[in-house]
Amino acid sequence: MREGRVSVDDRIVLDPERPVDAERQRIALDGVVVGARARVYIALNKPRGIVTSASDERGRATVYDLLKEAGLPWLGPVGRLDRASEGLLLLSNDSVWAAGLTEPRHHVDKTYHVQIDCVPDAALLQRLEAGVMEQGERLAAKQVSLLRHGDKHAWLAVVLDEGRNRHIRRLLAAHEVGVLRLIRVSVGSLALGDLPKGQWRHLDDAEVQALATR
Repeated sequence: MREGRVSVDDRIVLDPERPVDAERQRIALDGVVVGARARVYIALNKPRGIVTSASDERGRATVYDLLKEAGLPWLGPVGRLDRASEGLLLLSNDSVWAAGLTEPRHHVDKTYHVQIDCVPDAALLQRLEAGVMEQGERLAAKQVSLLRHGDKHAWLAVVLDEGRNRHIRRLLAAHEVGVLRLIRVSVGSLALGDLPKGQWRHLDDAEVQALATR
């Protein structure tokens, strides 16, 4: 674009950040009309230990290694899961759809199953919902419930409607609770289901629309 090789409706455009509508405007590169790329939406069951980025300076495996042979166009992650976390990760090349799921003002529910290193009482669950201030940020869960427990460990279902960096781990650490496993099991109306670990699938039109209009 800086070289003047791109035109929109037959007028040269030099600004790469200028918004365009690929479905209504005629975009050309070196005089050849460029069509809008098909929108792709996938769900991936991210394993623990995989980085949610295109590359890693330490050479660790990324989610894109799992998609290497899939023949997919470039897809961006819709939100993130840290390296130690696992479960449902959405990827798409539809930036408008992705923004609708990740912008804080939209408050899309995300549900996690979290194994912790203690057996919580009702008071702890209430404190997790009440929230804490941690490093200048208020961290709270929309809903926390006990799924099951043994003598020393327990599994919680934690629902967030906002996503701060390492939100659940920081919230639990503020109450001196350690996380043993953290699995995202749903985003909005879309559940991870029985998708095998490390595998992915396309979302169908109904699933894409349900997330867009939740």
